[in-house]
Amino acid sequence: MSLAVLRKIIRPSSLKSLQYQASRYMQHKGKVAEQCSNPASRGLVLGVYADENDRLDIGVLTPTAAKYNESYTSGRLLEMLRLAGPMPKRGEVRVLYNLEPTYSAVAVCGLGSECLGYDDVEKMDISKEAIRIAAARGCQELQQLETSRIYVEDFGHAESAAEGAHMGLWVNQELRSPDQRKFVPQLQLYYEPELPCDSNGWRIGLAKAEAQNLARQLQETPSNLMTPTTFAQNVVQILCNSGVNVEVKVRGWAENEEMTSFLTVAKGSCEPPIFLELSYYGTNTKERPIVLIGQGNTFDSGGLCLKTLEALTDMRADMTGAACVVAASRAIAALKLPVNIRALIPLCENMLGCNAMKPGDVITVKNGKSIEIVKTSNEAPLALVDALLYAEHFGPKYIVDVSTISKATIESFGKVCAAVFTNSEDLWQRMQNASIHTGDRVWRLPLWNYYTQQICSAEHVDVQNIGKGEGANSCKAAAFLREFLPCGKWMHIDALNVMKTKGTDFPYIRRGMAGRPTRTLIEFIAQSVVQCTDSGSGGTKTESALSSQQMR
Repeated sequence: MSLAVLRKIIRPSSLKSLQYQASRYMQHKGKVAEQCSNPASRGLVLGVYADENDRLDIGVLTPTAAKYNESYTSGRLLEMLRLAGPMPKRGEVRVLYNLEPTYSAVAVCGLGSECLGYDDVEKMDISKEAIRIAAARGCQELQQLETSRIYVEDFGHAESAAEGAHMGLWVNQELRSPDQRKFVPQLQLYYEPELPCDSNGWRIGLAKAEAQNLARQLQETPSNLMTPTTFAQNVVQILCNSGVNVEVKVRGWAENEEMTSFLTVAKGSCEPPIFLELSYYGTNTKERPIVLIGQGNTFDSGGLCLKTLEALTDMRADMTGAACVVAASRAIAALKLPVNIRALIPLCENMLGCNAMKPGDVITVKNGKSIEIVKTSNEAPLALVDALLYAEHFGPKYIVDVSTISKATIESFGKVCAAVFTNSEDLWQRMQNASIHTGDRVWRLPLWNYYTQQICSAEHVDVQNIGKGEGANSCKAAAFLREFLPCGKWMHIDALNVMKTKGTDFPYIRRGMAGRPTRTLIEFIAQSVVQCTDSGSGGTKTESALSSQQMR
């Protein structure tokens, strides 16, 4: 019987299902030989809901997992899962083997209760975080089996699944010998044709995860391989053909722009300072841009106020702000968000040297204010001052700067959230909504005049980079930066405490540099484009502004 005749007597949906079954049959047939030589060549990651407080809960498979269980394993998946013991909790995985020919290893991951959602106390969508964890843990288990290709279901939210899976598999190993590197499988979205498939959400999640992984790679690169010049060269290569324009400006340009503060920080190093200017036009070029500023200290020794050895170990990542801004810019361009972006990245090293800045030095910046350098190891605000003043040229909608300034954030929050300071309630609400959606949380700290008085209390200068009073260094740094704000809305993110992780804070981020808060920054920019549904109470789930934009 011809295919034309079949089309007349079989409904389109039935034909689609028939073609899919035929495709699976060919996959089964073609993979038999491959399975004999490499039993773990293809893997599948599925999910199961269960009450974590009830060890006797028999569990409920996700719709995709239930369809796979019924159609391809004749119920064996659920049967074997129940025989393996209590249902896996959030973060736990059961790996089942040879249930059917296509996938020789199936990782079933715990998602917790089906009733999980937005938690107003935790300021997080717990269900999306459970999906990220499940996708990451399932992929990591199959990665240990050196599975060449892993198919991941969407768990009800494809964006979160893609984020968890791709971030969970990333390994910092570019400097290792090829034969000593950990195996990294290929990832693909698994779907059933009869069920809804959010391939667009998977694409958005992939873009966000790749951006955060890029930031992690830049952070991890040793400082001798990531000087201001090499950072600029890498950025040009990374953003080539991405739709983001890169301008590399050198010392002479900075001198002409009277960037006194930035050049003072760079004086102690033999590495020349670089000022990067990135531009992306996603809408009318006459539209005012959003200005992003990333602190780009490729190494911070503390200068004459030398840091301890323990502190110096991680100072290759003092350019976390720059890494996040570069990665976010690439993702925004890849997602074609209708927004204009101007990113400013001052790159330099803070080193000991015969020409290094000294405690007690006084400099005058372009707006006429004088700054006393009380402590050379607190150079981050000094490096950002001129970028803030330069931002005025673009008439920005608002300014967001990302930096790693004060270890006070570690003492206050640990690794759970970045600190945010802003003069705009609107910007704060959007940033908080973005962090709820991404699971990479932020917390707002005060910008009271009390801190301004502490850094402006000296009689002989306008501002000091430390100020009087004990503690609150993060708040005083934000107050310092506000003194050089041209005008309008502004947000400052201090990400020092979330710069790295021991691998236990988030199961989907391995030990090392974390790349945070890149995904939250991307989602925050998307919130500028789309007015998305706010997080509610009673388990209401937050929706991604990116998903809303793509549906329009």
